[in-house]
Amino acid sequence: MSKTDVCLNRCASYEEKLLRPVIQKQLDRLAIGTDLAGKRVLLKPNLVSGRAPSLACSEPQFVAAVASAFLSRGATVLLGDSPAFGTGAQVLKRMGYDSLFAAFPVEYVPFRTRVVKRLDCGLELGVAAEALDCDLLVNLPRIKAHDQMGATMAVKNIFGIVLGARKAWLHMRHGGGHELFAEMILDLHSLLPPSCVCADAIEVMNRRGPMNGSSLFVGCVAASRNAVALDRAMLAALEVDRKRVPLAVAAAEKGVAGASLEELSFPHRRPEEFYGSGFVVPASLSPVRFLPLRYVKSSLKRIFSQ
Repeated sequence: MSKTDVCLNRCASYEEKLLRPVIQKQLDRLAIGTDLAGKRVLLKPNLVSGRAPSLACSEPQFVAAVASAFLSRGATVLLGDSPAFGTGAQVLKRMGYDSLFAAFPVEYVPFRTRVVKRLDCGLELGVAAEALDCDLLVNLPRIKAHDQMGATMAVKNIFGIVLGARKAWLHMRHGGGHELFAEMILDLHSLLPPSCVCADAIEVMNRRGPMNGSSLFVGCVAASRNAVALDRAMLAALEVDRKRVPLAVAAAEKGVAGASLEELSFPHRRPEEFYGSGFVVPASLSPVRFLPLRYVKSSLKRIFSQ
């Protein structure tokens, strides 16, 4: 049985001279073409909200390094996401993307065109057509402890293709249990075009994400063609019991490729080389379902953050 590569590499900071060679090395190992002329590559960062702390969102320097790597391969590079509150443009401006990306020919593509898709679990929901209209989607999660999901990484970041206001509704309507919600998020991956993951585990959010956690240096950059495999590898590297992470539990129960460590190959560093980071997930999980009052508040917050 062929194994799925997960590239784990050390990186001491977000300095371009340190970070870009690591990303190039990972892309080469994952057989991402060196000549991508004419290919549309969409970078999908994690842009939670314009009001979120910077640690909750993708680090601009990390995204810039990935953009630079793909531009050097001749790709047309796009950038897009659908934050839970506000617009992607607002989050990008607040996080300092505007000034950093001024020198890059990267086009911001707002996620706003709704297309209805039916998931394997039977749910029909509206997702962003822009997220599906590319030759390669590059998933750029930032590793976080998470009050509702234990830890969130590559798999959870794809929830961002659901258009903003719909996210809160899904929390209320289909958040009856952590496992059901996790299954829905996993099913979103079947909608994606060809994709890969470049995950930021250099500085992560520890203990109480996605908004109130503390900073923790791990010094790792991870990449794979398989989001489930990357998450499984990072849980091992951070010494987190996968049973405490509903997305990992759902992936294992569904038999999704990459859900088991035995299916993975580590061409660079192994998970145990990152042991001792001190990463901690919440002792107990908060409910996924939004109560009606919270849903109303969430909806109003989104309206007034436009």
